[in-house]
Amino acid sequence: MEKTNANGFFAMFFRQKYINRWGLMRNMVDENLSTHASEVACIAHALAVIGNTVYGKNYDENRVAVLSLYHDTLEVYTGDMPTPVKYATPELRSCYSALEKKAVDHLVEQLPEELRGTYQAILEPKYGDEKLYKLVKAADKLCAYIKCIDEERCGNTDFANAKAATQKAVDAIELEELDYFKKHFLPSFSLTLDEL
Repeated sequence: MEKTNANGFFAMFFRQKYINRWGLMRNMVDENLSTHASEVACIAHALAVIGNTVYGKNYDENRVAVLSLYHDTLEVYTGDMPTPVKYATPELRSCYSALEKKAVDHLVEQLPEELRGTYQAILEPKYGDEKLYKLVKAADKLCAYIKCIDEERCGNTDFANAKAATQKAVDAIELEELDYFKKHFLPSFSLTLDEL
């Protein structure tokens, strides 16, 4: 990655709309990184609100939304690498992590110096954000499951195995906020517009 304009950060962020997800799957409805990021931010924020209001926790609802909004921005450089490939071997995962670090550095360099610290702390996990990142990861996985539900509703059988595997992964997440969301909100994603 060669150096570019020192003020290109937001132009690169907006290029997420050109990165499609689920590249190995036949999709009835394409999903790009921009759409995915907004959906993850919505659900992660909801998980934080649920945690705070229902379970008496003290999540920073605004920060979790921002972390979610930017959680896949690095894929402007790396693309959406399929999970089975990304985690195929420890060596491949290590190489991918190094590439992600280089992408963070390159993105942050495209900001004026006075803004870099704020965005560095958003793009890279920071001490103290572990609980928030758990919400982001849960929302990310739940959004993948909702995508599978949507594709299945459109008659796309290509997502059957992905749906089963993703549901298993979602169900394995131990997070009471996620359990609450699944109980109260997830069933509505299987309804038609008229049923809603």
